Amino acid sequence: MNTTTTEAVPLWRRAAAELLGAGLLVTVVVGSGIAASRLSPGDVGLQLLENSIATALGLTVLILIFQPVSGAHLNPVVTLADRALGARHGGGEIAVYAGAQIVGGIGGALLANLMFAVPAALSVTDWAAPGQVLGEVVATAGLILTIFALARTGRAALVAPAVGAYIGAAYWFTSSTSFANPAVTIGRIFTDTFAGIAPTSALWFLAAQVVGAVVGVGLVFLLFPNRKAQP
Repeated sequence: MNTTTTEAVPLWRRAAAELLGAGLLVTVVVGSGIAASRLSPGDVGLQLLENSIATALGLTVLILIFQPVSGAHLNPVVTLADRALGARHGGGEIAVYAGAQIVGGIGGALLANLMFAVPAALSVTDWAAPGQVLGEVVATAGLILTIFALARTGRAALVAPAVGAYIGAAYWFTSSTSFANPAVTIGRIFTDTFAGIAPTSALWFLAAQVVGAVVGVGLVFLLFPNRKAQP
């Protein structure tokens, strides 16, 4: 999740990084959710704490790994926001990134299911309450603002820890537990576990994430209109 220039890296390699990074991110989210539900049965608060810590730390590491290859977007709305804010991504490149992220997200959920011997099934967990949908708008807008506030002020090296910290916090201050990522949302449809989301609820979350991204981009333009060159 960074706007560091990666144009010199072949597109196929960047796509592979996005697929692997998004996949591992969903594996972290789903796998830690399954582990938490087994280690702390009956205590949803403790389960969420365990899940949020693992996700925050795992996301930070994944950004650090894949940032030099693809920019470590790992998220279709980050890719779209990057383009809206001036990156030279063509339509084909955006489609390749988004496709890789979504396929990776689905694969990551299936991998977590396999590791924990969970039967393959679509989630039936409902997340469609109006407050939860609003929470996704807030979570996604905040994520976009966090990433691009740093990237546009010459502090891209701080994106990894800042995004990890933001997502870890947003688990708790948003009503949706901060999915904030269409690839993760789609991936989480494919696990009927602690981190799952029903397909109908996912549609609401996807729409909310697009709205949140638009809000986030608007805030970036308002607060950081000029992009500082990276050293």
